[in-house]
Amino acid sequence: MILSYEEAIKEYGSDYKLKKAIDSGVVFKIENGIYSSRKYNNELEVILKKYPKAILAGEYAFYIHGLTDVIPEKYSLATSSKAARITDKRVEQLYVRQDLLPLGVQEIEKNGAAIRVYDKERMLIELLRNKNSMPYDIYKEILLNYRGIIGDLEIWRIQEYAEKFPKSKMISKALDEEVM
Repeated sequence: MILSYEEAIKEYGSDYKLKKAIDSGVVFKIENGIYSSRKYNNELEVILKKYPKAILAGEYAFYIHGLTDVIPEKYSLATSSKAARITDKRVEQLYVRQDLLPLGVQEIEKNGAAIRVYDKERMLIELLRNKNSMPYDIYKEILLNYRGIIGDLEIWRIQEYAEKFPKSKMISKALDEEVM
């Protein structure tokens, strides 16, 4: 189990007792402010614990959803446009308008970790909005995988999401021409 510093203090009672637990090997300090009962942990789980308000997005979300087999070099995290800058070199921060940030967020279980990620419908909108900023081969692979699962997606949800974004007509046109 991964704990923040505050959760670890609650669990062990005080900073002194936490340090004693670390010294005795009961708990491990993973990085600043992050503790675990296991010595080795899933890096994604650690990052999401470190940034609890962030949502997994971008190419890493496509990978989590099984829409690409390319493992991205960085974890893409969506945060509020007013959020502080994330300085972690493992993370690519995506600033999102406050009204669009919670749209399509879901919590899934992956390798025993609870992950906040955008659903496939929201990620399809993101794919169409950002197709010019991603490698063409990855875009095509993800698009082909979406064509294969289009029957499993909730089309009404995609249309609802598209209406809330700027350039909604461009998104709807791309959806009709490239996916359907």
